[in-house]
Amino acid sequence: MMKTKLKLLFIALVGAVGLVSAQATEECITTMSIFSEHAKVKNYDAAYEPFMKLRKDCPTTSYALYQYGERILHHKIEKATGAEQKAFLDDLKKLYEEKKTHFASKAKEGDDIADVALTMYENKIGTAQEQYEMFNKAWETDSETFKNPKGLYVFFNLAVALQEAGKIELQDVFDLYDGIQGQITTIQNEYAKNLEVILEKNEAGTALSAKEKQIEKYAESNLSNYSKVSSGVNGMLGKLADCDRLIPFYEADYEAKKNDVDWVRGAAGRLVSKECTDSELFVTLVEQLNTLEPSAKTSFYLGRLAEQRGEDAKAIQYYEESAERQTDPQEKAKVYYRLGENFRSKASYSRARLYYNKAVAAQPSMGIVYLRIAAMYVASANNCGNTRFEKLAVYWLAADTAAKAGRIDPSLADTANKTAASYRANAPTREMIFSEGNAGQRITFSCWIGGSVTVPSL
Repeated sequence: MMKTKLKLLFIALVGAVGLVSAQATEECITTMSIFSEHAKVKNYDAAYEPFMKLRKDCPTTSYALYQYGERILHHKIEKATGAEQKAFLDDLKKLYEEKKTHFASKAKEGDDIADVALTMYENKIGTAQEQYEMFNKAWETDSETFKNPKGLYVFFNLAVALQEAGKIELQDVFDLYDGIQGQITTIQNEYAKNLEVILEKNEAGTALSAKEKQIEKYAESNLSNYSKVSSGVNGMLGKLADCDRLIPFYEADYEAKKNDVDWVRGAAGRLVSKECTDSELFVTLVEQLNTLEPSAKTSFYLGRLAEQRGEDAKAIQYYEESAERQTDPQEKAKVYYRLGENFRSKASYSRARLYYNKAVAAQPSMGIVYLRIAAMYVASANNCGNTRFEKLAVYWLAADTAAKAGRIDPSLADTANKTAASYRANAPTREMIFSEGNAGQRITFSCWIGGSVTVPSL
């Protein structure tokens, strides 16, 4: 009876955070209960002794041992100095190895090694080179689970500092930049997909469940965090990769590496990303890449060249060819966005929206698309609707669309919110709504815009 009571207490204490082993002994359960009671109230010093006993005698009792254990060792590292601090750091590494041994299905090596690296950085343990090497170990071991936003930022920051000190190559920084930005975009797309479902319910006036509100809050918070990291990483790269530095850098290596398709592809891509496409080097790289490896990328670059030369029909042909060839969703989105921009510049709004929608379908976190569509709605307002009220009602739709950009991509939030506010200021006033007597009614647009909006209630 006593064993049953202890096990029930133990499950109540740790069940919310970890797996409970059915084979746990009575002594293990008792020790785990004591450990959990201390750890839950953040009394980590008191939890340390039972924690160490459990690691030795009962390592498979509960996954909570490792979840709380990380917090205990972080606490110890923060409070210690010198050799003692280094010993606790080594023990944190050991704990992650133990977790991988006893709960392999729940271990995430990239995340765990990155946590060690970030702990080193935050507690000034080791040199910048050693901290970087630990982050690099996490990235090379399991980049898929290396998702900590602060860790990604610090990793790149260390890389830039070491490159400036002449300790790593500039190309290594470029490669890391591509990898981190790709990782961030993948993560953002997942959160954006979750948020899109919520936004659709909001637009339809459907009440959100408690779980959906939690999903909304979590998605928006993470989209904001990763957006800041992406912006910070871009800023750090900016000082290393302007056209004046990039062009001589690639020109110096061109003859030696012109038959290395990966190098040529990377160089051309870097020049595109930094808007260095009006250089002779870019033309040379694109022509060489098209010789070595005709692909979606070469079609895209040929489209850029054709666009620069004013050959619009040829540019569109190349872009569409690139989109059809492309298998990478992010690259596909880039191509469709470029096509959308092309048609928007010609006031071919319906076709532009078609491509913008394809872009955001491929990359759900591409919030800029919604700002572009909203601007096209405003440009067409006078040509949409039979009455002045209906024409002005377009601004409500434009405002809602612009606001969506900031929800999907928090880096655009300030611009999106200001744009939406300016559009709403041009929408029908309360007096106009009262005069029309149509509060709460739905207005449908019959022009290319399509869709509808609900007139706000007074």
